[in-house]
Amino acid sequence: MKLHELKYAEGSRSSRQRLGRGLGSKGKTSGRGQKGQKARSKTRLGFEGGQMPLYRRIPKRGFTNISRKEYAVVNLTTLEQFDNGTEVTPELLKESGIVKNTKSGIKVLANGSLSKKLTVKASKFSATAKAAIEDAGGKIEVI
Repeated sequence: MKLHELKYAEGSRSSRQRLGRGLGSKGKTSGRGQKGQKARSKTRLGFEGGQMPLYRRIPKRGFTNISRKEYAVVNLTTLEQFDNGTEVTPELLKESGIVKNTKSGIKVLANGSLSKKLTVKASKFSATAKAAIEDAGGKIEVI
C-alpha cells in the first residue's frame, strides 16, 4: 500500500449537520429544544447561572493608574560598552540589543561607573547618573 492509496474507513467520516435548514433536518429549533436558557443564543461573558460571578466574589484592592508610564532602565555599566564620543540615543540602544522595548521612554540609572565621554539622550536620568555622566566629561539631553 502506498500513501496515495490510503482511504478513510467506510462510515468513519460523516458530514456535519446543517442546522436550521427546514423541518426535515433538525430545522426550526436546531436541536436546542423549546425555550429555556440553553435555547438562547448566548449568555454574558463570566455568567455563572445566577451564582455570584468570580470577578465579583474576589476582593478588590488598590488602584491601577491607566496613564502610568513605564520606562526601560539602562545602567551606567551598560553605557560603558560604547566608544568615546558616541551619541547614545534610544534608537542606538534598541539596535544594539540593550533595550528590547523602549516602552514610554528610557531612564538612565547610576548602577556602576562611567569613564567615557558620551552624549546621552534619554527621557529621564537619576541625579547620581546625571552627575556621573557630566563628571566623565559627557553631556545629557532630556528628550
